[in-house]
Amino acid sequence: MAQHLELGRKGETLAKTFLEDAGYEILDENWTHGKAEIDLVAYKDRVIIFTEVKTRTGNGFGEPEDFVDNRKQKLLAAAADEYIYLMDHQGEVRFDIIAILFDKYANYTLKHIEDAFWPSANKL
Repeated sequence: MAQHLELGRKGETLAKTFLEDAGYEILDENWTHGKAEIDLVAYKDRVIIFTEVKTRTGNGFGEPEDFVDNRKQKLLAAAADEYIYLMDHQGEVRFDIIAILFDKYANYTLKHIEDAFWPSANKL
């Protein structure tokens, strides 16, 4: 497996564990629709949370969360629309980012950014 894919999977595992420990129920992992993939779909307090996980080994080009650009947000919104439709969810939704940054010693920091964005193309 390519090193960046391995790093991404490691980050998603850490994020999933973090959310579960915080009382979230994980509904789906790596849910895809079209060209979009939602890393984690979680549920807590009657809210569906679509979570993008960004994992990096350095921040020389920006923080991990900086890589969730407008294009990515629109893709996530389109996938979320489909997920909500399929699940017939009538309640609230939220888009979160979990940013994980590893240092050269394999230590990491995890930042959970709740309600990180609300895509303008979103029809939710």
